[in-house]
Amino acid sequence: MLKKVNKKLKLALYLILLVILAIFFYFLQKVDIPKKFDYGITFNEQTAKDFGLDWKQTYLAILDDLKVDRIRLAAYWDEIETSEDNYNFNDLDWMMSEAQKRNVTVILAVGSRLPRWPECHYPAWTKNLSDYGIQRATLKMIRIAIDHYKNYDHIKYWQVENEPFLTHFGDCPKVNADFLDQEIALVKSLDSRPVIVTDSGELSLWYFAYKRADIFGTTMYRWVYSIRFNSFIDYPIPPAYFRIKLNLMRLLAGFKPAIVVELQAEPWARKPLYELPKAEQDRTMNLDKFKSMINYAHQTGFGEYYLWGAEWWYWLKEKQNDPSFWNEAMKLWR
Repeated sequence: MLKKVNKKLKLALYLILLVILAIFFYFLQKVDIPKKFDYGITFNEQTAKDFGLDWKQTYLAILDDLKVDRIRLAAYWDEIETSEDNYNFNDLDWMMSEAQKRNVTVILAVGSRLPRWPECHYPAWTKNLSDYGIQRATLKMIRIAIDHYKNYDHIKYWQVENEPFLTHFGDCPKVNADFLDQEIALVKSLDSRPVIVTDSGELSLWYFAYKRADIFGTTMYRWVYSIRFNSFIDYPIPPAYFRIKLNLMRLLAGFKPAIVVELQAEPWARKPLYELPKAEQDRTMNLDKFKSMINYAHQTGFGEYYLWGAEWWYWLKEKQNDPSFWNEAMKLWR
């Protein structure tokens, strides 16, 4: 008789626990969906060149035709300091000035790991430096870049490094969290604007990036090609996944503003897009997927999104006689 009672008691406790967990996760994924959404893009000069485009023409079309009002740019180390102590900000200065003329706000990313492959953008002259030497050179480069741009009042946020804790992706060394803290502290000592720290939406825990950030930035992808598994992957992740992760971070590390700093809006492929047949591009991004991605993003509870792929849209329009993505994207800023 006592054994039967114990079994019933255990069953009742399990059921109560399941109900508590269900209630906990129900409320954990609850957020107020914004009534208004803001959109920007990330622009990369080299990507435009790789597509055979005039990169300045591409950039101006993004500003003047799409009428983008916020943009993420990066001070790529291998472009601004091609030889030691010789800095050239000309191209980035031009982009910053054109954005400023149009009252376009800018996220400026600094560091050695920045958006676009190979993720870490070390100048060739750093090849023979020790780890300590690279760290000293990185801090020096960041100081010079921040000092150079801190008088641009249309810079909204600084971004320090890009997905620094996603160390299995890209041609990069393992993250040194103590050094990342030095980079963030340096930027804060030079300027008062908020610092963004980013992390992978699908593949990271967020906590280590989130706790260091003034503004947390996540990526958001749904259809990718995995070199490791030699196959396409459709992430089986509902929008609530992002809501739960964000609310959990706020429980663990306090409330912080959060944005989607990289929203998939181009194919993720096994080789450069201009070398791929259209059918393979469509596998991870077509017009229906583009629309679906925007609708999906809205359900995650974020209010600000920076789309990834504007150079590809322009290439389709100018070189492939396909303005469909460009025209669809244009609706976001109308």
